[in-house]
Amino acid sequence: MTTTDRLSDTLIQAHDSAQRADASALPIPDYAEVMAIQSRVQAHLGPVGGFKVGRRPEGPPGLAPISAARVFPSGSAIPTRDTMGIELEVGFELIAAPGPDPMSHLTQVFRPRIVLELVDTRLTGADDDPMLKLADMQINDGLVLGPALDGWDGTDFTTLTAALTCGDRTVIDGPVQIPGGSALANLALLCDHVGTHCGGLQKGQVIITGSISGLDYFPAGTDVAGRIDGLGEISCRLT
Repeated sequence: MTTTDRLSDTLIQAHDSAQRADASALPIPDYAEVMAIQSRVQAHLGPVGGFKVGRRPEGPPGLAPISAARVFPSGSAIPTRDTMGIELEVGFELIAAPGPDPMSHLTQVFRPRIVLELVDTRLTGADDDPMLKLADMQINDGLVLGPALDGWDGTDFTTLTAALTCGDRTVIDGPVQIPGGSALANLALLCDHVGTHCGGLQKGQVIITGSISGLDYFPAGTDVAGRIDGLGEISCRLT
């Protein structure tokens, strides 16, 4: 059995059973194998609701699809296995078909919106292996969508004023920076590399541009409330 077959089968079984698989005996994929694994697993899971992207030290970026079945409106109750990672981010919703060069028609194709990324893994023992995490959709477990910014003029998001509270913990409250310093640079990075991966970009999907709050995990029963000045407020409850 190839690395792609073995990891795809393992991840599909973990998704279907809601039980994490042991990563200690799994082979480590290369980048091409990771993309093939993601495609195979996502085809099993169903439609794509968006993509996440992040820079890697070398080579193409780390990108991964987000399942449409795991996209929730603000205020939703989010089923939580034990703990759930929460990240406050700036997203870009595709409001039109992207065409071959979506960044050249920026405000006609995209509109910003505040989002919460939900983070969980289908593997145990993979925390220190970036390629296993990337094969596991870069440990994405879904997305909560907050308000959209209509009438956006194309201005970049760089340094923001934001707040995030999870239960009784204040995660951030004040100035924060977009990873890499530019939400539009991260959006362009995804647009330049996604191609036809997992069906490519489609109207209605949301691209997320990196956490402005870090990554912390919280148990079921946690109320989450976030705000980005100029974009609005967002919330969910882990259940």
